[in-house]
Amino acid sequence: MNNAQQAFRVGLFFLLGVALIWVTFETLSGGKIFKEEGYTIIAGFETLRELKPGDEVRMAGVKIGTVEKTRLAGRRAEALLRIKAGTTIKSDATATIVMAGLLGNNYIAINLGSTAAEDLRPEAEIITRVTPDLNSVMTAMGDMGAKLENALGSINEAVKPSDGGPGLVQKIDRLVSENQKNLTASVENLRQVTDKLNRSEGTLGRLLNDTTLHDDLVATVGEYRSGAAEAKEFVANAQSILDQVKAGRGALGALVFDQQAGDNLKVSIANLRDVSDRLSRGEGTLGKLLQDDSILQDAQAIMNKADRALEGMGDSGPITAVGALANGLF
Repeated sequence: MNNAQQAFRVGLFFLLGVALIWVTFETLSGGKIFKEEGYTIIAGFETLRELKPGDEVRMAGVKIGTVEKTRLAGRRAEALLRIKAGTTIKSDATATIVMAGLLGNNYIAINLGSTAAEDLRPEAEIITRVTPDLNSVMTAMGDMGAKLENALGSINEAVKPSDGGPGLVQKIDRLVSENQKNLTASVENLRQVTDKLNRSEGTLGRLLNDTTLHDDLVATVGEYRSGAAEAKEFVANAQSILDQVKAGRGALGALVFDQQAGDNLKVSIANLRDVSDRLSRGEGTLGKLLQDDSILQDAQAIMNKADRALEGMGDSGPITAVGALANGLF
């Protein structure tokens, strides 16, 4: 009986030892005695966020593999992912580390990618994307709380009294109290102005309520617009004329840009100056006529003789009158 109990105890301890060894192996090897069939891919992150071997790899919420190994590779951390055989991952698919609930383990989520992309090859690296986790969100909330506390402190410093004097609220209250009469008068004046506007009194009131003034104002604006259009057309025409002048077209353009026309104009001006100089010196018939008074005196004498001859023609015949006129002149 004692031998049977001792054998039972030995067998029990043996089973417990085997079970302990199994649990230890399961923990260290991720629960796999032999590696599953399939292929591996690499996912690199700035941090793995407590990701460990044995965590799941999911695509569209379906488990397609596990994290086989984690390691450091230079300035980043890498997770070696064991993907089940027959599962294809597109080359433009992205992998992210996702938290499974507040207290759950992290896992890697892979999206489907596009159907036109090629399949990701074994030992290739998948595109990764960083998403906010609970720690980063809590850190951001803490920073936001600190900023809010600082803002409230600044507001408190601005509102509370300084150097024993009144605070901002007290100053505003005193300002309103001291200027209450002025504020009341201003409000009353504003009410009177609005009443006048409603009764169409004054220029602004008539403008707001009188449709005739409104129509006249619209017509005036239309005339201004028409004048502006005409001015614009005038400027365009002037610009066209300037363009023609610059191109040397027309009389003015030829005068400005044609060298031959300019030389001819210079010659004409020189000839005109020569003629005026000769006239001023009394040269030529016209010059003598302008400068010599004797010619004018002779012309006046002839006119006087003609007047006397015409006076003597009163009672004479035509022939006699002609003879008398010729005798008087010559």
